[in-house]
Amino acid sequence: MSNLLFFRRSCAYRHAARAELRHARLLPLGSERTQVIERARGLRDLARAEAWLEGQTLRARRNHDRFAVAAGS
Repeated sequence: MSNLLFFRRSCAYRHAARAELRHARLLPLGSERTQVIERARGLRDLARAEAWLEGQTLRARRNHDRFAVAAGS
């Protein structure tokens, strides 16, 4: 599979999480709203994990490489 496929999957999870949060805002306070918010958090965490597994966290990797070079000098 290509990296683009994983990037799209990660974006789809983020989009679904935003849609769930929009839905939760329409609900009155209560257990159903809490469940929807928890589902949105789970989707958000899944998107982050998917991006991390595929190396889409470039900023963190660049900083790590810079510190590795400085430590090796």
